[in-house]
Amino acid sequence: MAKPATDIIVKQQEEAKRSLPFADTQDFADATRNLIAPLKPVDARVWDVNWYDFLNGDAPDTANPSLWRQCQLANIGGLFQVAEGIYQVRGLDISNTTFIEGDEGVIVIDPLKSRETGAAALQLYRDHRGPRQIKAVIYTHPHVDHFGGVKGMVTQEDVDAGLPIIAPVGFLEHAVSENVFAGTAMGRRAAYMYGAIPRGPQGQIGCGLGQAVSRGEVTLIAPTDSIETTGETRTIDGVTMEFQMAPDTEAPCELLIYFPRQRALCAAEDATHTFHNLGTLRGALVRDAHGWAKYLTEAIDLFANRTDVVFASHHWPTWGATSVRRFLSVQRDLYAYVHDQTLRMLNQGYTGPEIAEKMRLPPALETWSTRGYYGSLSHNVKAIYQRYMGWFDGNPAHLWEHTPEERSKRYVDLIGVDKAVAAGEAAFKEGDYRWAAEILNHVVFADPSNPARELLADTYEQLGYGAENATWRNFYLSGAAELRSGKFGAATAASPDVISQLTPEMLFDALAIQINGPAAWDVQFSMDVVTDTTYRVWLSNGALLYTKAPQTNDADVRITATNRSLTAVAIYGLDPEQLEKAGIVLEGDIGALRRLRALLDPGDRNFNIVTP
Repeated sequence: MAKPATDIIVKQQEEAKRSLPFADTQDFADATRNLIAPLKPVDARVWDVNWYDFLNGDAPDTANPSLWRQCQLANIGGLFQVAEGIYQVRGLDISNTTFIEGDEGVIVIDPLKSRETGAAALQLYRDHRGPRQIKAVIYTHPHVDHFGGVKGMVTQEDVDAGLPIIAPVGFLEHAVSENVFAGTAMGRRAAYMYGAIPRGPQGQIGCGLGQAVSRGEVTLIAPTDSIETTGETRTIDGVTMEFQMAPDTEAPCELLIYFPRQRALCAAEDATHTFHNLGTLRGALVRDAHGWAKYLTEAIDLFANRTDVVFASHHWPTWGATSVRRFLSVQRDLYAYVHDQTLRMLNQGYTGPEIAEKMRLPPALETWSTRGYYGSLSHNVKAIYQRYMGWFDGNPAHLWEHTPEERSKRYVDLIGVDKAVAAGEAAFKEGDYRWAAEILNHVVFADPSNPARELLADTYEQLGYGAENATWRNFYLSGAAELRSGKFGAATAASPDVISQLTPEMLFDALAIQINGPAAWDVQFSMDVVTDTTYRVWLSNGALLYTKAPQTNDADVRITATNRSLTAVAIYGLDPEQLEKAGIVLEGDIGALRRLRALLDPGDRNFNIVTP
């Protein structure tokens, strides 16, 4: 049961209301500008346009007023005109989809995350702009909320007949590979990050970058046209587009798109109305803040003098040449400043947490669009430190620590459980929730059944109420919910469309990371996999390896398949009967395949987070 905000949090919220420039309503003017039509209802199991009606009105005590404002803005949805011939549907997913009208049809940029929301966005557009046929689809980068709705707009048959799917080079590899290596762990943590908890003033109020991730069918059609270098152009249906590559910024491959006729720049996800993530809390490789700033400088140099509006795949546009340049420059300066100052202090010997506490932005960068609603100044600084220095802070005491559970048991044994709980209670009453969380976390990790878990839940809850960052709020409130009521959120799995794009090498990698190494130490196994290439796959000292080099000895088992049918391995594992039903031919010692299957450990999609 959620509890009210404490007096200390209430005072914090009141101070935020006094100190921040809430009288500046330009963002609301921009977010509502050129509204053509409101959203229509969608399948409520996937997306409910009324989910966030509670955001109407002033911020409650249980929500940071700055974050509440951001969520109000992100919840403004409908069909909007961005410029002549450019339209966006916002508020049907965590991302936006954009329609660029050509001579006869329309080009789609980023078709949302789910088939259902993609189809709803297209229908809303056509209801008000006519039944224009889609002439091309562009994916700006390989995150699922920018491609998953594609089959709600076009079909594989359309693409086979010649409809182009344009994306940055490397798109397919990166779109798929994230699911191969750490997808299970990322999915579990994503439930915390995006807030798979009840919505409301005491629960999930948004994600900072958008309101929520839709819950429909994720689809994928492979690109047919890769953009490789900055300066490439395409003209489709009379629409000329200039592309800028921005790899290793918000995604491993990303492109910005300039439309000369409309004097409009699509900034993809590299310039939004927040400080974005450099190290996302769900888990991912750390992003390059230095490169991010450089590519924004390049975008300014290439396009700012001829741009009247900049729009992105999240949030709302910015209009006017002066405002566009200011917006892009402030975003660029933000990433450059935080990167450079982190490195300056790093080279003075400060650690990531120390730098995060010391870091302050210059007043000119304290704008609404730079506030940490999705990324935060604190965790982005730590991400930069991690990118350059890794996990170790240089202190030998931290080189070979006990596990969190063992450390907690030793701390509690040293202090005494009653004293530890009393110290946590005192810290909570004083409003030092960070310290209360640290102490009480030790108590819970030493003994998850200790009633102090209730106070730890209360502590996380207050930290969530006070958080300006949406993903922090969601993590804290998710932790509180799990301590009180047990695990929550549905386990997620990769979509069949994404799985169907796995290459044989990706499949072998996926199998390799599932091998229970100790159980496989002494197991001998070899397998030939024949597609358009022949691979030898074998176990060696518990590691599953593969090569395309010709072999002179026979393998235990031979698999013959097409690249597409081979992806059944990702769906069914190594179940011989299911693989044969999928059209895969098995020869040799089928028992060996079953023995390998017995060594697979698929991971835990619902592992513990706030308890050991």
